Amino acid sequence: MTGESKIVNKNQKAPFLMAGCKVADGAGTMLVTGVGINTEWGLLMASISDDTGEETPLQVRLNGVATFIGTVGLAVALFVLIVLLSRFFTGNSKNLDGTTQFVRGQTSVSKTMDGVVHIITAAVTIVVVAVPEGLPLAVTLTLAYSMKKMMADKALVRRLSACETMGSATTICSDKTGTLTLNQMTVVEAYIGETKLNSPEDGSQLHSAVSSLLNEGITQNTSGSVFTSKDGKGIEVSGSPTEKAILSWGVKIGMKFNVVRSESIILHVSPFNSTKKRGGVAVRQRSGSQVHIHWKGAAEIILESCTGYLDSNGCLQSFEREKDFLKEAIGEMAAKSLRCVAIAYQTCNIDEVPTDEEGLAQWVLPEDGLILLAILGIKDPCRPGVKDAVRQCSDSGVKVRMVTGDNIQTARAIALECGILTSNTEDTEFEVIEGKTFRELSEKEQEQVAKRMLVMGRSSPSDKLLLVQTLRKLGEVVAVTGDGTNDAPALHEADIGLSMGIQGTEVAKESSDIIILDDNFASVVKVVRWGRSVYANIQKFIQFQLTVNVAALVINVVAAVSSGDVPLNTVQLLWVNLIMDTLGALALATEPPTDHLMHRPPVGRREPLVTNIMWRNLLIQALYQIGILLVLNFQGKSILHLEHDDPKHAKMVKNTLIFNAFVFCQIFNEVNARKPDEINVFTGVTKNPLFSGVIGTTFVLQVRDNLSTWMNFLL
Repeated sequence: MTGESKIVNKNQKAPFLMAGCKVADGAGTMLVTGVGINTEWGLLMASISDDTGEETPLQVRLNGVATFIGTVGLAVALFVLIVLLSRFFTGNSKNLDGTTQFVRGQTSVSKTMDGVVHIITAAVTIVVVAVPEGLPLAVTLTLAYSMKKMMADKALVRRLSACETMGSATTICSDKTGTLTLNQMTVVEAYIGETKLNSPEDGSQLHSAVSSLLNEGITQNTSGSVFTSKDGKGIEVSGSPTEKAILSWGVKIGMKFNVVRSESIILHVSPFNSTKKRGGVAVRQRSGSQVHIHWKGAAEIILESCTGYLDSNGCLQSFEREKDFLKEAIGEMAAKSLRCVAIAYQTCNIDEVPTDEEGLAQWVLPEDGLILLAILGIKDPCRPGVKDAVRQCSDSGVKVRMVTGDNIQTARAIALECGILTSNTEDTEFEVIEGKTFRELSEKEQEQVAKRMLVMGRSSPSDKLLLVQTLRKLGEVVAVTGDGTNDAPALHEADIGLSMGIQGTEVAKESSDIIILDDNFASVVKVVRWGRSVYANIQKFIQFQLTVNVAALVINVVAAVSSGDVPLNTVQLLWVNLIMDTLGALALATEPPTDHLMHRPPVGRREPLVTNIMWRNLLIQALYQIGILLVLNFQGKSILHLEHDDPKHAKMVKNTLIFNAFVFCQIFNEVNARKPDEINVFTGVTKNPLFSGVIGTTFVLQVRDNLSTWMNFLL
């Protein structure tokens, strides 16, 4: 249930079995006390099926922005409608040619209706201007674009909104086995006699006599096997994780598995016993009558049964001070959370071996007077690049916590190696804690501990779920990684769940939002990077879109109140929406992520969507545009020398100038929106050809659309 294979003895004091666990040894009678939902497994499945329907942090922010903009737009439109209707019915409204449109008592019903419709159209136009229609498109585009690109970074997005949620993450609760580590037990230290090998995989350091005995002991005293892979290009190793580690080490030092097995015959096997912590085998050489008894097991147990060792020259040496030295070496390896395994043997005369099958079956292999061959230190090493990935998270303000079902010592050692812990912190400081201890704390104490906790060992599924719930209560945006069914509740509860694509169970994948295809924590950091890019791109578009809306809103409101008409009509604004909203969303939503994003603190759950920097850029850009447009609106005829032209023609030309100036201001605005917090807005522009293409297309379409108008004016 913790996701870590560990044999637990069941007796009168601890009699309860859990559905889904396997009986490893022994026999007995079981009384079923609960099935289905009443089992721990059933409760696990039930917790996954709950759907809270909670919105993501970005959805909450976007709803707030949309509500605010809609309220402002409707209020302004209502204000303009009231002002224009008042002016219209008091006789102060003017036609396009500057003549009085309505004089009390001197107009027909049809003219009145035309005037009212014209005013309502102006008010509706202001509402159209105020609402950022391109925002949903921009959000969808940037999420879809990022989802496609994240596939190349080994991340399969199952839920679209998960892209942006990962960018808001403030903490990552990561599993250990298979995510931070390779999930491949490996021999990382080796002692041959009293000599430590400089490289445990260098077989050239071994004497032929030692190598021969080691190969025989490793090959015959195992439940695993070595065979050629299906493609014939390599080898594959089967067995338990420890067996696979030792067999893989044997292959690396030159062991020929099938050849060694063919040279000897197994006479008797003493299977590994969890009580004695050792397993042995008796083999006879085919070419002689000599019998070797090989033992393998816990280093400290085997060492106590040894009377001597083979040194690096293959010579038999008796123990004097070397045993104390090797005990210290075993202690040092254990302190580094290495699993220490010793390999030893002894020679037995053939006449001491029973000859009949019944005698062999009852034969007890001698366990004393052994000769030590090797002591191996085995561990599940950290994945390459994990330490750098954890450091990147720390630099970007995302706290990484390890939550594992493994024991506390192993968890602490791996956390130190990965960089999650920077010093061998004591448990009393609550940076390293066991799941049981955390579970027994009060709710207030759990919140205090959760803030500082970096490593949780021996955690059950409920402990991991409890930690996620506590962190979310504290306002954290929590990401959880996991691969087992036991991780499913936490994956489901977290703001974003990341399951492993290789080692992950189907239940874990179904409970997650994103599947990490290579089971590597470094890929999780890439997801964070893409998530921040999604969030930043949405912010860029919002800044761009709000600037467009503010400028258009102000110029239309001022013009409507001052002259009773709007310079940017409905058709022109629809054209702006087409080239600005749609193409602008496409350009800004596809900006690739940069390293600059990982030097920012996470936005978390409470950070506003429109930041102070965005407000600064928005207001400066809007004031610049409003200034230009107001000058053209009130002084356009003078600038173009149209005072004596036909009023209708002059107004058309002036409004055309305003419209073109407005569009080209937005092209300038779009370039500025690329880098809201940088001075050089052209940085990396060549890396996004789509942006350059959109800007060029917008420019060409605008020039072509107005070319005939300007040609007529010039002629």
